Amino acid sequence: MTDELRVWRSDSPRLAPAGAGASQSQAIARWCAGHGWPVHPLAPGRKTPAGNCAACREPGHTYRGCRCPAAGRWCHGFRAATLDFARIEQWWGAHPEFGVGVACGPAGLVVVDIDAHARQLPGRDRLLPGIGIADTVDLAGLANGFHTVGVLAALRGAVSPAEDETTLRVRTPSGGLHVWYRALLGHRWQCSSGSGGGRALAWQVDVRAHGGYIVAPGTVTEAGRYEAVGTVREPAPLPDWLARELERTGHLPPAGLPTPRPVPPRARQAVLAAAGGRGAVDRVLGALLAEVAACGAVAEGAGFTEKLNRAAYTAGGLVAAGLLGADEAEQVLRDAAERARPGQERRYDAVIRSGLGAGRARPLSPGGRR
Repeated sequence: MTDELRVWRSDSPRLAPAGAGASQSQAIARWCAGHGWPVHPLAPGRKTPAGNCAACREPGHTYRGCRCPAAGRWCHGFRAATLDFARIEQWWGAHPEFGVGVACGPAGLVVVDIDAHARQLPGRDRLLPGIGIADTVDLAGLANGFHTVGVLAALRGAVSPAEDETTLRVRTPSGGLHVWYRALLGHRWQCSSGSGGGRALAWQVDVRAHGGYIVAPGTVTEAGRYEAVGTVREPAPLPDWLARELERTGHLPPAGLPTPRPVPPRARQAVLAAAGGRGAVDRVLGALLAEVAACGAVAEGAGFTEKLNRAAYTAGGLVAAGLLGADEAEQVLRDAAERARPGQERRYDAVIRSGLGAGRARPLSPGGRR
């Protein structure tokens, strides 16, 4: 394969253009980023993140305030995930042996992780958290997560995620299954493990969402390949019944914590690349960048100049307030404009310069203009 590298198996209907000399992992990372799913490197042959640099391994060091992401390093696992194609070329171009992980929260994904481990069956009260199973119910043959999630779905009169052919499903090397869904707008679903963990959807069935990552389909580890099954290669919206089960089993943040408004994928790439996902910048600038990027759907009549000028004016205010670097502001605007009007640099550069200049005269803080 010289012109293209297949992200999926040779019998798959979907291809990911990789370009001459690109590695399989590089093609996978590009494909994921093209869907608006931030990616980060996994250690060669493993499903765990590539190691931090020496400074980040020092005792007491955390991701908060770490300068590595801004410097283009992949420290701190999924927290370094990016949609910046230049960075993707840098990371996987220099390290084609790296696997690909997807940061579920920024990607807006909820992944049901079904295991098929050979383990002793736990007590009836642990098979379906919060749901009692009477002693009169015969559990003969129940042995793994495929069975427990199937029982849960049957109780709700729904199709088991393992059998859901409407969404992307990925077979794991251990015989499990990752079932990918798009998160509902306005919900910040949490991983089963991690801070405040102890949650589970069912025995041997966990959830990967905010605060975690998932191995990208096509990634190869020492145990084998993460292989897409069926023909669907896009995550479907999270089914209502599963959303109710996630809420019932504690996969939402504690009451009172803010739930961020999702940023559309094309705008999310620009925001994350330019501002590291900072809350104030995301909130204030994200929607405007989304409007600019959306102009790419039509050639004319979308109000591109007006929308770009408004975004540039806002970005200029953020620069004046010290919330966004001047170079970062220009880059994020150029990225969004190029996606909407590729090849029209002279046109959109003039709009960006004018808008930024006007915006810098009036600093913009989260509370408004000063």
